[in-house]
Amino acid sequence: MDSQAAVDLAREALATTMLVGAPILSVGIAVGLVISLIQALTQIQDQTISFVPKIVTMMLVLTVCLPWLLHRLTTYTENLFTSIPLRLLGG
Repeated sequence: MDSQAAVDLAREALATTMLVGAPILSVGIAVGLVISLIQALTQIQDQTISFVPKIVTMMLVLTVCLPWLLHRLTTYTENLFTSIPLRLLGG
């Protein structure tokens, strides 16, 4: 395996990781921002208020996106396992 193949594997792994994590993290950021705005407008400064809505919405997004996430991960894993012999032999 040459260095370019290792870089390609790392790039694919990072791209898949970002793609799989993006929906859940973006919803968590959006809900956190909305809760922070509501806290700033109402002047309620309790740090624990934002945790429950963030956790609930992130779990809902995970439930909705789970089939797509599993499809992306299994596709990446299948491509990785099928390319191992080709990469080891240098082809």
